[in-house]
Amino acid sequence: MKEDSIPLFFGIIAFMTAIALAILPYFIRRHKDRELLKSVTELDRGTPSERKLILTLLKHDIPASTIFHDLYLEKRPGKYAQIDAVIATRVGIIVFEVKDYSGWLFGKGHQPYWTQILAYGKERYRFYNPVWQNNGHIDALKKKLRANPDVPFYSVIVFYGNCILKNVSCIPPGTFLAYPDDVLQIVEHLLQYNPNAHYDSKTEVLRVLKEAVNNGQDPKVQFQHILNVSNTTNPSL
Repeated sequence: MKEDSIPLFFGIIAFMTAIALAILPYFIRRHKDRELLKSVTELDRGTPSERKLILTLLKHDIPASTIFHDLYLEKRPGKYAQIDAVIATRVGIIVFEVKDYSGWLFGKGHQPYWTQILAYGKERYRFYNPVWQNNGHIDALKKKLRANPDVPFYSVIVFYGNCILKNVSCIPPGTFLAYPDDVLQIVEHLLQYNPNAHYDSKTEVLRVLKEAVNNGQDPKVQFQHILNVSNTTNPSL
């Protein structure tokens, strides 16, 4: 090696080392996140936003054994309620609905449909009231958990994406609308300011929730649910 090329050689080595040291923490953190996520769910299960929610809960000491992701709760033969996430806590059962939207969102808790506005008002879309949607999930859970009639339920709807809740009102008690950064504050509030729930049968709760998670691993159940939703939104099919 020529003497005049030695500084260049060591310069390249130093540059590559700096890059490696810069990106190494990212890969370490990514590996840890993947391992943590696998304590609750599969790495490709559900939506990316749902998995972000699960990671947020896990990183803030919500026990993995109390978190249930991507549940398919059988309401009657061949009919399922798909629930994004559930936490079984000492104060009751917290049911999460995860949404991905952009633009401005408008709606009231008692209206069947809300409005999404995009492109500075040039585009408007209707979508089913997420409060009603998650209440439907809670009603389905209550019917399954008949041995636990006194357990409270709490509804948390988390809005991912770059949406803004521009004018949303008349939200019923026990229902919380949240951006991702609000989730932990809401969970901590529920745990701190509510009394311990009376579970008549914790065994039933765990059985029902685990069974619903297992249903979501069955491709036939997934297909049937997609078909049911498609037939509901497109009656002509």
